[in-house]
Amino acid sequence: MTDTHLPVLLAEALAALNLRPDGIYIDGTFGRGGHAKALLERLGPHGRLLALDRDPDAARCAAERFSGDSRFTFVHTPFGRLAEVIDGQGWSRQVNGILLDLGVSSPQLDDAERGFSFRQDGPLDMRMDPLHGRSAADWLSRISEAELDRVLAEYGEERFHRRVARAIVSARQQTLLTTTAQLAALVATAVPTREPGQHPATRTFQAIRIAVNDELGELRTTLPQAVAALAPAGRLAVISFHSLEDRMVKQFLREQAKGRELPLGLPVMGGPEGMTLRLLSRAIRPGAAEVAVNPRARSATLRIAERLA
Repeated sequence: MTDTHLPVLLAEALAALNLRPDGIYIDGTFGRGGHAKALLERLGPHGRLLALDRDPDAARCAAERFSGDSRFTFVHTPFGRLAEVIDGQGWSRQVNGILLDLGVSSPQLDDAERGFSFRQDGPLDMRMDPLHGRSAADWLSRISEAELDRVLAEYGEERFHRRVARAIVSARQQTLLTTTAQLAALVATAVPTREPGQHPATRTFQAIRIAVNDELGELRTTLPQAVAALAPAGRLAVISFHSLEDRMVKQFLREQAKGRELPLGLPVMGGPEGMTLRLLSRAIRPGAAEVAVNPRARSATLRIAERLA
């Protein structure tokens, strides 16, 4: 399996994890192994890397690339099961670093059969794991207009969400929407103006993909599990690609760094109650050189936090 995926913010992510050669690390979004490869190159013989991904293609890639490395373990599962997987390894509160690289990967976008992209025709699928759950075509055939309108507005931040939802529901009464080309063309007719340099279906495809895979729900479930798994001074590094993910990560990390508010005047020993993390930097974004080589990196944002004792 060829590696067509350029890992985003690679040097910055490696620096964020503050790698120890004998440490225990988790790549919660293996993809095609770009970050995992760099992590393994920096681990010594006693270091360990556990990778997760729900995409069967990622599982095949992991078997091809790293099956002979005794330091590496791959689990074919969504990262929402992170705590269960870590408990199975006996690593609770022992993990030195966790990396999450959110969203869809370049190989997924470039494979027309996966149905993630409006740029080439393919089956309207969009599932991170095509073997489980409902495809985008099935989801669109059953969703109510009101719920579709909400998804487009909330997950896609689509300005013309009502027009698009109405057009999809009207069209499906005549014929089933089964291909990406059908959906892209339909949205293009429903959106009266387009953003410069952006296909009119961009936000609709993003919204449907997020809904079909419950991406925000998975992230909301995973973040507290990641913090609970970290050893003292362990690092959590999260790369996001759109404002919804980044907002959730930013708010969660801030809450964990702030701790619970206590009544005014109550004497407190030490730091704020419930404070679990220390924020390590402002948001990190790719430089011009990386974006020139990999234009898909332009929207990436990396946030980093460290587990307190």
